[in-house]
Amino acid sequence: MTAQPRSPTVQIRECRRPDCRFRYPVAAFPEPREACPRCGGPTRLLAYPQPSAQASAADAPAAPPFPLVALLDNIRSAYNVGAIFRTADGAGVSHLHLCGITPTPAHPRVAKTALGAEDSLAWSSHANGLDAARELAAQGCVLWALENGPKATPLFQLPPPGGPDPLVLVVGNEISGVDPAILALCQRQVALPMAGIKGSLNVAVAFGVAVYWLAFGGGGEGRAAGRQQEKTAEKTEEKTEEKRKEKREGK
Repeated sequence: MTAQPRSPTVQIRECRRPDCRFRYPVAAFPEPREACPRCGGPTRLLAYPQPSAQASAADAPAAPPFPLVALLDNIRSAYNVGAIFRTADGAGVSHLHLCGITPTPAHPRVAKTALGAEDSLAWSSHANGLDAARELAAQGCVLWALENGPKATPLFQLPPPGGPDPLVLVVGNEISGVDPAILALCQRQVALPMAGIKGSLNVAVAFGVAVYWLAFGGGGEGRAAGRQQEKTAEKTEEKTEEKRKEKREGK
């Protein structure tokens, strides 16, 4: 007999017909569909899968060791934007700048893939992505564009900047990429390696790979190490200056 959880929401069922055996999940409420959606035959209940656990604050990894921001330049698909919201929330991104035609959470399709992340992550909408990028650069942010091209450096081979300034990851339109004028403002143009016949990944997938590497992989560790090196150098310089001062004063 299948063990039933206290409040089952999903069932795993399987078609009884030997020539079908279609196996699928189905909502348990209000009434599960017991006929096979593939052949219409009878099915049997196999299991009640546990719902996906929500990570608690205690279980969550440390936040990125530097402020991480993203600028979405004319992303066309609301589903891609929603997926980026969910990924950005998981990676500890502090703000999303939605530029040009990029849909905002007011679009119902964004919520379909964001799954609530749009309510917890700060965002702002900008009619002109270049103006937004210029403002971020003027504030001292470091801009990196995730964009293929002859000038791009493979992301995994590049040590991230070591300073405390916010790092803005810029991603562009699914077809045309990052606006060339915004690209010109970026300190770095980075790309992901591609081993197959395609030249690039879906923008939401590429964003996820890059932002998680920056936050928790080599990027986060590298930048944290860079900041530590800067602090060590500053302390060394302070001690050296103190010794020079003592020598001048005859101590």
